Amino acid sequence: MQQTIAGWHSEVTFHEAGAKTRATALLRLPDGTELRAHGHASKHPNDPVQTRVGEELAAARALNDLARQLLARASEHIESATHSPAHPAL
Repeated sequence: MQQTIAGWHSEVTFHEAGAKTRATALLRLPDGTELRAHGHASKHPNDPVQTRVGEELAAARALNDLARQLLARASEHIESATHSPAHPAL
């Protein structure tokens, strides 16, 4: 049987207005820290109506920003423990 070491809560919500979609990504860490990121997508006037595509693009952009925030946070923790510059890659 597998044991859970830590659980993280994540959530992505969307707001759509006309041809624009905005995604907000939230990540809640076990220590109570919350990281938030936003992503946007715009539908070209000639594109067919495909709500899911706008959501996917906006979510991908928000989650990419969230990933970069996590890398920066990890880098800070590595540097404080090792007293050396850290450059984790995505």
